[in-house]
Amino acid sequence: MYDKDDLTLLDSETDLQSPLDRLESFDEEEVAKPDPEAMLMLLNAAETSQRMIAARAFCELKDRRAIPHLISLLTDACPLVRVSAAYALGRNTSADAVEPLITQLNRDWNGYVRKGIVWALGNCRDRRSVAPLTEALRTDISAVRLWAASSLAQMAELGYEAVVASIPPLIEALIQDPVAAVRSNCAWSLGQLCRELPSNVVYAGAIDALIQVMEEDRDLGVREDAKASLLRVGDPRGLQLIEKMAQEGVISPENLL
Repeated sequence: MYDKDDLTLLDSETDLQSPLDRLESFDEEEVAKPDPEAMLMLLNAAETSQRMIAARAFCELKDRRAIPHLISLLTDACPLVRVSAAYALGRNTSADAVEPLITQLNRDWNGYVRKGIVWALGNCRDRRSVAPLTEALRTDISAVRLWAASSLAQMAELGYEAVVASIPPLIEALIQDPVAAVRSNCAWSLGQLCRELPSNVVYAGAIDALIQVMEEDRDLGVREDAKASLLRVGDPRGLQLIEKMAQEGVISPENLL
């Protein structure tokens, strides 16, 4: 689906962050936040560097006037402008941004941009985001899958149908994804979503997957995240197994309550 030659440096377990993640946020005590009026003007600047600075500013600033301009910048020729616009739309959420974000997710060649887009789609908390997020979790590079897994947890606020649609791909990735960090995020998201479900077959399938991972996953961090989700949900089967494993010394008895 994507040109792997363009994404070699991003598609690794040790490089799951975007350049924007490494930028320090504005600290009110050390430096004044940018002037919203000035940044609004720069969103339409002819110079790429100015558009990037302005889009980056709205990753911190919230101003609904910026939203139409940020949506337009999703298709900017410069990927650093596009990724900044995506993150800014994750801060300045709008129903109007959901379809443009989905469209750009489906066509952008840059993994950093797609990573920002899946984060923004999660923050938008819109039912239209479920299908593209689950597709990204199944098919995209590791850095994007990582955030798609986390973003699906936001569907807990959208009601039963959105939760039920989000759980099967999370179970699949929890069991099969080769990257431990992605599996950990899946475990966390399942814990968030299961709290919103009645005790039905979908709920039971998620609990089964968390129990399986807690018992069998080769990564300690993933096992711990699965345990934490089972504790958070409070499922009797999960709690019984955790207590048994603690008594047998298989897992640490700490933080069981």
